[in-house]
Amino acid sequence: MIVQLECAPGDVLREESLQDRLGIGRTPIREALQRLARDQFVNVIPRRGMFVSSIDVSELSLLYEPRAMMEPYAARLAARRGTDEHWREMSGAIDEAATLTDDELLLAVDRRCHEITWAAAGNRFLTDTLDMLYAQSDRVWHMYLAAVADTRHAVEEHAEILDARAAGDADRSATLVEAHVRSFDTPVRDAVTPRLDSPLAG
Repeated sequence: MIVQLECAPGDVLREESLQDRLGIGRTPIREALQRLARDQFVNVIPRRGMFVSSIDVSELSLLYEPRAMMEPYAARLAARRGTDEHWREMSGAIDEAATLTDDELLLAVDRRCHEITWAAAGNRFLTDTLDMLYAQSDRVWHMYLAAVADTRHAVEEHAEILDARAAGDADRSATLVEAHVRSFDTPVRDAVTPRLDSPLAG
């Protein structure tokens, strides 16, 4: 809900309302909110409550930098540790995307390809961090790029990445993944730069 902006930056999050909306109990809601606060999707302000965190466009590089380092590293591990089963699953996801036209569904395929990579890398600590970073990037996509991003091209890049990975070429896989992450970061910067340069900014 936060990633897809159903809960927008600055919205107040109340446990009772979330229980009614999601149809689940207080304990899982509370645990989810604690994790969201740890992953910086939610801000907790004492005596005031919980609020959906904002994304400061001037700090987008802080999101890009760890992804640009960790995604290629995961790609290297995946090329060395991945199995034929991983690559068949990834190939199936990419083939499925050929029939899709909805950007949300294409974005889900992009995420699935990343998740398969993380699984193939075989490092749960790395996966947990990349999962959080991807979700933050996904929220940025919804905020700034949903109307203009070439989501199909992003998915198609995974086909070339898959070829390198299935061949066990760790270096090429890492290089392609770094370019893939950069291809997300660049249009975000292009979209928000006019706002930063505006005389009304700040």
